[in-house]
Amino acid sequence: MGLTPHEFSGRFWAVIASTFLGFIGMGAVLPALGPHVRHDLGGTDQTVGFVIGIFSLVALISRFASGPIADRRGRKVAFLAGLGSCALAGVVYLLPLGLKGAYLGRTLQGFGEACLYTGAAAWVIELGGVHRSGQALGYLSSGIWGGISLGPVIGHALGSFPRAAALQVVSALVGMACLWFVREDYRPNRGRRKGPWIPRGLLMPGLTIGFVNVHYPVLTGFLVLHLSSLSNSGPMAFTAYALVILFSRFFFGGLPDRLPPSRTFYGGLVGMAIGLVGITFAPNPGFAIGATAILGLGFSFPWSAVAATVLRRTPEEERGSVVSVLSAFYDLFVGVSSFAAGMMAKRMGYPAAFLMAAVSVGVAAILGRYVFAEPVREETPELAEVAS
Repeated sequence: MGLTPHEFSGRFWAVIASTFLGFIGMGAVLPALGPHVRHDLGGTDQTVGFVIGIFSLVALISRFASGPIADRRGRKVAFLAGLGSCALAGVVYLLPLGLKGAYLGRTLQGFGEACLYTGAAAWVIELGGVHRSGQALGYLSSGIWGGISLGPVIGHALGSFPRAAALQVVSALVGMACLWFVREDYRPNRGRRKGPWIPRGLLMPGLTIGFVNVHYPVLTGFLVLHLSSLSNSGPMAFTAYALVILFSRFFFGGLPDRLPPSRTFYGGLVGMAIGLVGITFAPNPGFAIGATAILGLGFSFPWSAVAATVLRRTPEEERGSVVSVLSAFYDLFVGVSSFAAGMMAKRMGYPAAFLMAAVSVGVAAILGRYVFAEPVREETPELAEVAS
């Protein structure tokens, strides 16, 4: 059975709070970055795209470093390295470095996000207990989505890019201070892990997560444009999507722990498919907003179901690397599907891009059969005692 929020330890919530603070800073900077590069630094629209896109490339590459850091140096070291890199990115934004500063800042942010998430995810699973990994990851996702949702609002209210960059510095430093005195029980394995960067057992889970997330760049890139003819309901629909994810992961994140994870996985995919098809053929604004909310509800479960299943089969000293590899598949598929969605939308219209995302959900359903076919590794009594 899952725990209620007050039954998790103070250390657990300190990690969640620090994650929230880290993502508030990143969220505050992002909406103002494009106008800053275009108008303040004299860049072109293409420059804006490159500055925004370098984050994903660096984050993808950094996943293969953040996992070993978390496993060999500790979850706390990886987390603090991520927050420190985000703080340094904010400082770079404030320096008179021109476009070089924008590229360097985004590079530091990409590395920081990779280390921050990997350290946080591995840590909360150990603090909550691997048998409650779905619930722990749900709370962590709520912290991330809360920061991503609140950060742009605060950044806009501050009124300028330098102020938003200063907020990123302050929020990251406060997160580091919140985390500094939190005790870590994990004892790092400083030996070098042998084997390929992507272990064979992570290929199917990674591909499954990748296809689940094909919808995200479609939604962020084309929802507003697609729904512009329906009373411009795109912004409200996206808000419904984000809020449903935030609350469902907080209140229902423990379902993969109480039910067979395969049930929550496939139940989530059904919701996603219904939502994507509904958005594609939305007849009116209310229907479009409702379909997007259903999409958000469905999307709340596949990641935690897959991750919880894989992590229960994984030795403690390899969990950081597993989280980083699974996250790398997310980065890869989001990046590739961004280009694919753009081509589909240009040649066949916006509905075709959403249908492409719906088909990807079907592919994820097929691949998911291989993820849940293997038996789950049971938690040892020693680990359960540490987690409790």
